[in-house]
Order: sequence, then structure tokens, then C-alpha cells
Amino acid sequence: MAAPLAYAARTAYSLIATDLDGTLLRGDDTFSDRSLDALARVAAAGARHLVVTGRPAPRVRPLLDRLHSRGLAVCGQGAQLYDAGANRLLWSVTLDRELAETALGKIEAEVGQVYAAVDQDGVDGLTLIEPGYEMPHPTLPALRVASRDDLWCEPISKVLLRHPALSDDELAATARSVVGSLATVTMSGPGTVELQPCGITKATGLALAAEHLGAGPEETVAFGDMPNDIPMFVWAGHGVAMANAHPELKALADEVTTSNEDDGVAVVLERLYP
Repeated sequence: MAAPLAYAARTAYSLIATDLDGTLLRGDDTFSDRSLDALARVAAAGARHLVVTGRPAPRVRPLLDRLHSRGLAVCGQGAQLYDAGANRLLWSVTLDRELAETALGKIEAEVGQVYAAVDQDGVDGLTLIEPGYEMPHPTLPALRVASRDDLWCEPISKVLLRHPALSDDELAATARSVVGSLATVTMSGPGTVELQPCGITKATGLALAAEHLGAGPEETVAFGDMPNDIPMFVWAGHGVAMANAHPELKALADEVTTSNEDDGVAVVLERLYP
């Protein structure tokens, strides 16, 4: 294990864990200059920035390049620990495809037809979408397949679900009530309810990455905006929700900052690293 990280002041944190969408990223998939400057302050203080995102590794790599990050990133809701410098997965967990099909069947028995997509495992894994599924982030690349059966052609890290009528909260609640131990159900953004390997959350991925970096929960401040960030907030010493965050996350947060469009991450980092 690496030696514990040094940092400038006892009041500062040695590990800054940030979600991407709705948190560090603006709506147009860019990072503001103010956010980049704040992250530079973090680095100058001897602390580390760790991306912890629901996006799979192949969809994170271009963003890490923009951040000039060559270190670790937690991807796929905690199912992947990605080494950007080596472009390889240090650790990954796949969702059993038969269990995923069974879980989908149980959900559809309750709510009718849903539309599904999958993120394939691996640093070059594709995002596959079945007929009827619309990507919530139109800038993210995806390959439309002919039928649901085609979703299971390679190992997957998670399944993404959309319903034509139910809200995300309603779909997530129903899915949790029927899926049981087949998978972990989470909501990671507007139009994004997901099934991931049972027991895998952002917290499991963050804990593994922190161990590699020699940091503990009390040294970690986490930023997020959606219910999938709740486990990360529970694990970290300090949780900061964005002004645009889901009410469930705000209720759990230690503080609420401004929105992602108003540089909410930078607002807090400028205070912690003056």
C-alpha cells in the first residue's frame, strides 16, 4: 500500500472525491476554468482528486484527459477501478447476465415494458441500447442493437433502464422492491435508473481506491448530486451536495454548495484550500 498522503493543513482533506455529471461537469460536458483552478489548488496542497462516477471507464477516459489526470478513477458506479496512466482496469466486477435478464423480467412484470441499455465491461467496452431506449446524455456514444438479446453478447458492468411513463423515483422504488439480491438498484441522473452487481456501490469503489492511495474516510470529502452518491457520502468524512442535487442526497449531506453550473465544487475547494 502507498504511504499516506501529505497535505498542507490539518483542516484540509487529503482526498477529494467528485462525481462528474451534475457535479463537477457542467451541463454541456465541460469543466469550468474556476473548477480546474480549484483542482490545481488541491494538487498544490499535496492532496489527490479522485473521480467517482457512474460512467464506465471508456466514457471517462476523454474527461480524465481534459483534467490531465493520469491516476485512478472509480467508474461504473464502483464496479471498475481504472488506472488512467496505464489505461487498464485494476479491478472490475461484472453483472451476471442471466441475473440481469431475470431482474428485468421481474421489473416488467410489475410496471410493463421498460427500455434497457448496458455498459460492457473493459476499457474498450461499448454502450449498447435496445430499440426504444433513448440516451439521457445524447453526447455519449452508444450502439443501437436489433433486440434485447443482443445486449448480452459480452460481459457487462451494469444495465440502464428507462420507463415511458414512470418517474425515475417510481421506477427505482419498484425495481428495488422486486429485484432483491439479484442486483443493486440505483438512480444516477435524470432518466437513469441502473442495475449493477449486488453489493457494489460508489462507496465500495471509493474505499478500494482510497486504500490504494493510503487515505481513509476521515480524510475524504465527497461531492455529488444524485442518490447513487449516498453510499459515498456515508463512507466519506464529509459529504457536499450540489444545489441541484436530489432531495435524498441533500438530506444526508453535511453541507450544500451552489449548483454545478455555478462552480459548486470550486466554491468549497477554495474555502478548504485558500
